[in-house]
Amino acid sequence: MTLARPIVLAVFNGKGGVGKTTTAVNLAAVFAETHSVLLVDADPQGSALWWTGRSPSDLGFEVKAQTNPARLARLRQEHNHSLIIVDTPPALGSAILAAVIPSADYLLLPTPPAPMDLAVLITTVNEAVAPSGVSHRVLLTKVDSRSVGEAIEAQNTLLELKIPACNAFIRAYKAHERAALEGLPVLKWRGKNSQEARSDYCRVAEELQRDWNQP
Repeated sequence: MTLARPIVLAVFNGKGGVGKTTTAVNLAAVFAETHSVLLVDADPQGSALWWTGRSPSDLGFEVKAQTNPARLARLRQEHNHSLIIVDTPPALGSAILAAVIPSADYLLLPTPPAPMDLAVLITTVNEAVAPSGVSHRVLLTKVDSRSVGEAIEAQNTLLELKIPACNAFIRAYKAHERAALEGLPVLKWRGKNSQEARSDYCRVAEELQRDWNQP
């Protein structure tokens, strides 16, 4: 499936530790198999740049750090990639987010399904995402494969609140941490549960593309 037009995808959550950078890096790797992809690290902590900069091989996508709000607002004008993925800082009131959100085509909001994480996410959607009018979906991350029911319950809660969520979710595997330590996305890492981790992100990518290609 091809993209009908260039897309700016911002991976966003006002809370840290939710799998934001992991989502951005791994989705960049999935989409790079078929598209020209730029991953922009807009988080001053530089986690995505640290991760990909340690890679022993070509990842198949370009990575740049950019924290200048004016430049972030012009990503589409300054780059000609099919897909630009922006890893954002966990700071709701930041000038970076104020620039990125309105200029994005789509927001992906990773969150673990635990009630406390979900409550923060719902507040974020209501206060910062819904008013922007930008298309978005919540992506459940760090899902314990032994208690998938928690994720399904979280998806139902979001559905009741009319907050769109991905049907696919990301299960918690040590593969994610081990791949990151080696500077690799799980697509290029070979070890226990690497195939399962890869398939989770492939399902998310397929779901996003269906959204983007709707007329």
